[in-house]
Amino acid sequence: MKKHNFNSGPSILPQTVLQQASEAIIEFNNTGLSILEIGHRTPHFMTVMEEARSLVKELMQLDDSYDVIFLHGGATTQFMQIPMNLLDSNETAAYCDHGVWGSKAIKEASLFGKVDVVASSKDKSYTYINKGFTVPNTSKYLHITSNNTVEGTQWHSLPDTDVPIVADMSSDIFSREMDFSKFSLMYAGAQKNMGAAGVNVVLVKKDLLGTIKRPIPSIMDYQKHIEANSLMNTPPVFAVYVAMLTLRWIKAEGGLAEMERRSLEKCNLLYSTIDTLSTFDCRINVEDRSRMNAVFFLSNPAHEAPFLELCKQEGMVGVKGYRTVGGVRVSMYNALALESVEAFTSLMQHFATTIA
Repeated sequence: MKKHNFNSGPSILPQTVLQQASEAIIEFNNTGLSILEIGHRTPHFMTVMEEARSLVKELMQLDDSYDVIFLHGGATTQFMQIPMNLLDSNETAAYCDHGVWGSKAIKEASLFGKVDVVASSKDKSYTYINKGFTVPNTSKYLHITSNNTVEGTQWHSLPDTDVPIVADMSSDIFSREMDFSKFSLMYAGAQKNMGAAGVNVVLVKKDLLGTIKRPIPSIMDYQKHIEANSLMNTPPVFAVYVAMLTLRWIKAEGGLAEMERRSLEKCNLLYSTIDTLSTFDCRINVEDRSRMNAVFFLSNPAHEAPFLELCKQEGMVGVKGYRTVGGVRVSMYNALALESVEAFTSLMQHFATTIA
């Protein structure tokens, strides 16, 4: 039976990337060594790191005012590393609370400085993105989560502010065209749209750094990692290699314009099916729906368990909603083929017919 991988992360990877990565585990670039064995300071791996960093900037059309660093710890580490590098204890940062990850980022930032929650959709169970809110000009930066993986919302236009914008892009990076120069710092775990778990990427404007007075532990200092070209300590070599292969694949497939075209095709099909069938209920404001993670429910809660069981029987993997939210979650990252969404929507239509 064909499996359709809708996991929210770690998630589906392109088949060509899996093939190339598996071959490199046996032997990397005719070196006689596995990618798991090569030294991280050897020319073999330094070439991989440099290509990965270069592809990030090329795909996002960023100039040399930005640095790209690959780090351990996943995006969650950035919840503390960002304020550690950017926020003094007497300064205030503005944060948006639109779900689990924004809330966690707020908690960590409050350990290093003052936090002003300038927008929150908690009042309606995180089913929308705030608009028209005010960001004080005295804020050191504004932190947003560009796509809320758990709740199923996504920013489709940026807030109007002169304050530097910092964005957690873990679940929608490289999925659409944007003017990325509007952000002063972007970060993302690799395991959704750009590779395997174990590494996260940080893109930061050079002029954002070096302004705080507190001492920063060397391993947490962005400037130290930039100076060392992401080789300050042993990086997650294999995860960086898989990220490089995935970025190559995105470029070869047509770049972010093509990723966005495919994304719209997939999410439009799924959301139109949800809206057409009364069996299903998407509670997210239409204009704020995520293209990456569609979160919805069965109109009759008693139908949820049998629907999820049918999904399991038919090879639909990873569609159970997040543990604190419930319902159904269908993740549609770059490597997911339209064929899988077509199969899932056909299953939805079949289920709706059988319970009618």
